[in-house]
Amino acid sequence: MEFSISSRAKKVILSVGVSGLILAIIGMLYHGNEEHSLLQRVMANLLLDGFFFFAIGLGALFFLALSYATEAGWYVYIKRMLEAMSGYLPVGGAILILIFLAFVFTDGAHVYLWMDPEVVSQDPIIEGKSSFLNKPFFIIRSLIYIGVFVWFFIGFRKRSLQEDIEGGTALHFKNFKKGATFLVFFAVFSSIFSWDWLMSVDVHWFSTLFGWYVFAGVWCSSMVVLMMLLLYLRGKGLMPKLNDSHIHDVGKWIFATSFLWSYLFFSQLMLYWYANIPEEVIYYYERIHEFKFLFFGMFLINFALPMVLLMSREAKRHAGILTVVGGIILVGHWVDVFVMIAPAGIGPHAAITALEIGLFLFFGALFTYVVLKTLSKAPLVPQKHPMLDESIHHEI
Repeated sequence: MEFSISSRAKKVILSVGVSGLILAIIGMLYHGNEEHSLLQRVMANLLLDGFFFFAIGLGALFFLALSYATEAGWYVYIKRMLEAMSGYLPVGGAILILIFLAFVFTDGAHVYLWMDPEVVSQDPIIEGKSSFLNKPFFIIRSLIYIGVFVWFFIGFRKRSLQEDIEGGTALHFKNFKKGATFLVFFAVFSSIFSWDWLMSVDVHWFSTLFGWYVFAGVWCSSMVVLMMLLLYLRGKGLMPKLNDSHIHDVGKWIFATSFLWSYLFFSQLMLYWYANIPEEVIYYYERIHEFKFLFFGMFLINFALPMVLLMSREAKRHAGILTVVGGIILVGHWVDVFVMIAPAGIGPHAAITALEIGLFLFFGALFTYVVLKTLSKAPLVPQKHPMLDESIHHEI
């Protein structure tokens, strides 16, 4: 069965994107008279949204590779959705590189302080990290991360489409090997790019748990988007074999990854707060004192909401509950990334205003269009995957 983006869907996506851009411009005009640099605020928000939507595509690629490596059968009927979400990686990766180059040419725009030579020369701590945190090495590392992820995506996509024609098991076992290989790269790169792109905004602070914490949020966000995409397609009558068991399994992943994220959130916070070492606890001190509502609000949303509303079997199969809860959780994880970046990247005056909402809508519309466009370029259901029949008759 083929999918095509309707003219109505294109108009909605275009309207959301243009509205977001207009809202962001209004926000820029409003903030232009404030004491802090408008450039600083804009660049911090570009980093926020550029990373957030790229990470959703990357989370989908991770789950696709994980399913290949574990030879899961249930997911085969829905794997084209994972491929479509991963299809944002080339676009999102190019956007991220442009954002990072803009940071380089603006000496970090007061977001990445370690990019400012004047700041580095006056701060021995930052200077001591300069062999790793420097502009050329940062760009090289970013190009490697994104290049490897895009290369694996292209390979998985090519073999998936080739499998529709050839069938058999040869391509399946090749994807099995490539999936396992990708997981090795992802295990290393997901931690390091978390340090590079997010943690280095707070250049004096570090956490060995930070990469895992970011990964958990990425995984949960990707599962939410996968769920919403599946419910959208089922509502259009385009996936007649999509049953409650498929939806239930994705719902369980949302539930499980929400708890994983919550566990890592508390583990990181508790250890630093209990030790109470000034140079370590400052990260949380700033966020709790200056952004108390956002900090604890997003924790309650991302932990309590799925715990209360997605606990039962029935809830994980109910389209209405999953759509509403999933949408709120997705916004909650966007706020989580905002809380990672804004306190140091913008300062105590940071807030979610028209600029932040506008750029979120613009990037969200772009992401949605690219995903749906990728989805329209191949049959919605794999044709000759060796486990397709198992997936169609999946029941739990």
